[in-house]
Order: sequence, then structure tokens, then C-alpha cells
Amino acid sequence: MAKRVKTHVKKDDQVVVITGNHKGDTGRVLQVFPEKSQVIVEGVRMMKKHAKPTQDRPEGGIIEKEGPIHISNVKLATK
Repeated sequence: MAKRVKTHVKKDDQVVVITGNHKGDTGRVLQVFPEKSQVIVEGVRMMKKHAKPTQDRPEGGIIEKEGPIHISNVKLATK
């Protein structure tokens, strides 16, 4: 039986980044990875990825997407 890891945030929660380069940024949690203790927050830690041309994206180019943040660096935003 797999061990369940409890986290203080869940998907769709509003959170504030409390430490690191993105301190003070707020956003909605898009994904939680409890095994790695990481979360992906909407609009925070944007990373650029270079994509080759494919059938779905014939022009290729640079894609911006959110990167993971350690779960201890975020807290629930007060309402």
C-alpha cells in the first residue's frame, strides 16, 4: 500500500510565494506533486522551452510554461 503524503495546499488554492526569487507573487495552484514536495503555480516561475517543429506545432518556437516550486515556499493566500 502506498504511503499518502499530506500537503497544506491543494489544486485550485490561491497561494503566495514566501521565499526565493518569486517572493510575493500570488497565483492559483495548477498541480501538486506530493511525492516530490513541489507545486506548480499559475504565472509563477515561468520557464522557456525550445520546441522543434511538429505536426501539431509546425512553426516550432519557444514555449513559456510554469516550473515547479518547493511546497515549503508557498502559503495559502488570505481571503
